[in-house]
This record gives sequence, C-alpha cells and structure tokens, in this order.
Amino acid sequence: MGFISWIILGLIAGALAKWLMPGDDGGGWIATMGLGIAGAFVGGWVGSFIGLGAATGVNFGSLVTATFGALILLFVYNKFIRK
Repeated sequence: MGFISWIILGLIAGALAKWLMPGDDGGGWIATMGLGIAGAFVGGWVGSFIGLGAATGVNFGSLVTATFGALILLFVYNKFIRK
C-alpha cells in the first residue's frame, strides 16, 4: 500500500474512530491521522489473529480494520494513558 493511501486511510479511520468514541481527547488533524495509521497496524495485527486479515488498500474491509484498531488505541489512551 502506498504512502498516500496510508494517509488517506488513516485520516478516514481516525476521524471515524473519534466520531464513534467522542470525548475530550485533544489533538487535531495530525493526531487523527496518526491515530488512524497506527489503528490500521493494530487492526491488521488483531485481525490476523481472528481471521479478518490486514489493511491492504483503501477499501471497505481495510477501513473497518483500521477503524477497529483506531478504536482500540483510543480506548487504551483514554483509560490508561490520559489521567
């Protein structure tokens, strides 16, 4: 997957994760994009364990996987890192 594809997928997945799990998280577009890109990695890693596969391109399956991973990261950040 190309660099631009990761940015686009990350931006969309991060925005979806923040929309699905709203809160006072702070961060702007850069943090949202980073959350989504990291979420794609986490979602792909978790998805490989349960048989869903990894984020392979800008498609619906990858978007769901990346958003799921971003939700995991957002949950961990809100519960354990941010005090």
